[in-house]
Amino acid sequence: MNSNISFHGIIAYPITPFTVDNAVDLPTYRHLVERLVANGSHGIAPLGSTGVLPYLTDEERDAVTEATLQQVDGRVPVLVGVSHLTTAGVIRHARFAEQAGAAAVMVIPMSYWKLTDDEIFQHFDRVASAISVPIMAYNNPATGGLDMSPALLKRLLEIPNVTMIKESTGDVQRMQALRQLLGEDVAFYNGSNPLALAAFAAGATGWCTAAPNLISELNLGLYEAVQRQDLAEARQLFYQQFELLQFIVVKGLPRAIKAGLEILGQEAGQLRAPLQPLSAIDQQELRRILDRVHLPFSVG
Repeated sequence: MNSNISFHGIIAYPITPFTVDNAVDLPTYRHLVERLVANGSHGIAPLGSTGVLPYLTDEERDAVTEATLQQVDGRVPVLVGVSHLTTAGVIRHARFAEQAGAAAVMVIPMSYWKLTDDEIFQHFDRVASAISVPIMAYNNPATGGLDMSPALLKRLLEIPNVTMIKESTGDVQRMQALRQLLGEDVAFYNGSNPLALAAFAAGATGWCTAAPNLISELNLGLYEAVQRQDLAEARQLFYQQFELLQFIVVKGLPRAIKAGLEILGQEAGQLRAPLQPLSAIDQQELRRILDRVHLPFSVG
């Protein structure tokens, strides 16, 4: 097993905005990426669930990848989502991301048919053989439809440049089991927003999240408190943002982040159908949550 910990801390996911004509809005996208970098995110991860990767054409994905890397300009590492239904498709996007300058790529196995463990292993092995940058294996059964067990994730780490694991099942015990099974040398990352504190307690190297679009100071403060081993402050900062973290997951990351950005006075473009904006009631609730998040907070 090899580890790669160039990615640490808060790894931010930008949304992919669209114009009224249903084209990717690259100027707005660049602005949103710049906000994330300027606000202190430790890494940028385009083309994840927040970036509606499955809704984009190959050419649009290429454009978003290039725009991200150009805008970031080496200031923080970039982790590009390259998932696709086919192995050939993943290889195509992984090679493009590597050539564009990505520090690493992220792969979630996606399939109409449920894949066997051997098929998943061969999928990752063939992608890894086609590129030289590190790969983050992303386990998110809610979106990919496949749940990779800790034993399978450990097996994937036998592939030389599969060096990072992202766990998004929302199961604290799964994270604890991963740390115990993988050992201290393997970098694993939390992808379940409401479990950020528990994940850091279990030894997560970083937190992959869309939340910095809305509350970057709280996200960074939580990570820094964990690094200082200040549990009291970490708990306070986590519970201050907990309601928002739950909301954006339940309501869907792209639509919730778009609405939140607009509440904060930021242009966020359009969604691509079939996604629709939050209802007026949900927008009102999000506004209330954002107002509350920024009030002084104490744990009773």
